[in-house]
Amino acid sequence: MKPRLQASLGQQLVMTPQLRQAIRLLQLSAVELEAELASAVESNPLLDWTEPAAPEPGEPVHASTVTSSSSTEGSAGGEGPGPESTPEPEWTMDDGETWYERVGPSDHDDDSSAAEQVADAETLLDHLLWQLHLSPLSPRDRSIGVAIIEAIDDDGYLREPLQAIADSLAPELSVGEDEVMTVLHQVQRFDPVGTGARSLAECLGLQLGTLSDDTPGKALAQQIASGPLERLPRVGVAGLAAELKLDPAQVETAVQLLRSLDPRPGAQMGAISTDTYVTPDVVIWRQHGLWRVALSEAMRPRISIHRGYEGMIRHASAADASYLRGHLQEARWLLKSLEARGDTLLKVARCLLKQQAAFLEFGDSALRPLTLREVANEIGLHESTVSRAIARKYARTPRGTVPLRAFFASGIDTGAGGEASSTAIQAMIRRLIEAENPRKPLSDARLAETLKATGVPVARRTVAKYREAMSIPSSQDRVRMG
Repeated sequence: MKPRLQASLGQQLVMTPQLRQAIRLLQLSAVELEAELASAVESNPLLDWTEPAAPEPGEPVHASTVTSSSSTEGSAGGEGPGPESTPEPEWTMDDGETWYERVGPSDHDDDSSAAEQVADAETLLDHLLWQLHLSPLSPRDRSIGVAIIEAIDDDGYLREPLQAIADSLAPELSVGEDEVMTVLHQVQRFDPVGTGARSLAECLGLQLGTLSDDTPGKALAQQIASGPLERLPRVGVAGLAAELKLDPAQVETAVQLLRSLDPRPGAQMGAISTDTYVTPDVVIWRQHGLWRVALSEAMRPRISIHRGYEGMIRHASAADASYLRGHLQEARWLLKSLEARGDTLLKVARCLLKQQAAFLEFGDSALRPLTLREVANEIGLHESTVSRAIARKYARTPRGTVPLRAFFASGIDTGAGGEASSTAIQAMIRRLIEAENPRKPLSDARLAETLKATGVPVARRTVAKYREAMSIPSSQDRVRMG
């Protein structure tokens, strides 16, 4: 065979620095984003803070509107403020496509409870378990997944041997090391990428595996990560290049790629804390029978390019012009990433509102089963992108400030051929317990029978799991003799 050149056309995703920045910004919470922007303005002279401009007189009002499946008057969601009571919210257009509502502290209802403003910080364990329960796994594999996730430390590493995890499942489940490894591969696909690794080399390898094969230095970076990575601090790039008999420029490219990865992916979720102030990312309300959604004012970019420094580029010396152009390009990338973040978040919020309008109308009992995959398919994004978009994001609704992840729920087949979400089943269990005779509280078995009679077949142990998740004592501890 003779070597030959052949041209071909194709599309592949390349993990450029701009794309990495957009992905990182997408998974930040509102508070973290504010800190990120403050750091960017401080380090980049081409960026400057801007105050939101007041809308021009006669400016049209626009909103993202979703028709509710029910327009019942007097529901828990309630109607939004009418024109007689409060002026309709003002809107401004940021990029020709995304519209933002001007929501400030004064817009909160007077009777908003402090619980709506405070929430527990989401831990890595919570984030992984949430993704596990939304994955299409069998109950057996899900139990193995829980054991694996509970063995992952705060940095995202699995320190326990696979056999120890298999032994911890006995006697309820008899599993082998190979079966644990199969489920571990599934967990390692969760966000953040690299979680569940058993070593630094595996952690970096998992992150490199998500990059396109066309990424410069990827193949060599994988080779370094699986071999001479530990010697790199001692011998340096030059020594490693001599050892591998490669051009130092090639090794430098691969090393820079490795340095752009996260050696502690679990630390992205932040340290465990008690109470954290919540800044809503989106606002959902109902007006004239229609549900509306918009990004809150906190999500509107409040930075812009400093026009004074930008104008100096044409008159500056070659060195100064090069310096300013570099920072100008970085500023433009940041602004474009912020626009993409807002657009993605709004797409996800619109889809959630469309799918779960009944949840806002009637509460937890009306929450339908919904997975990341369904939302991703509907809006044309990857599951991991949707996961990042809703991580530590909150919506201000007529029912209070709730996390976006509250709109998702796993499902259980009902007797009528449909599905009931786990959240809806928990609401049913709570209502049954609240209505029980305190002298003869319902046992878990009796609760399971009652639910089965209403068309929701659940096992007794499933009822016990949901009851414990809601911090409700057992029937023996609920007995009241008074």
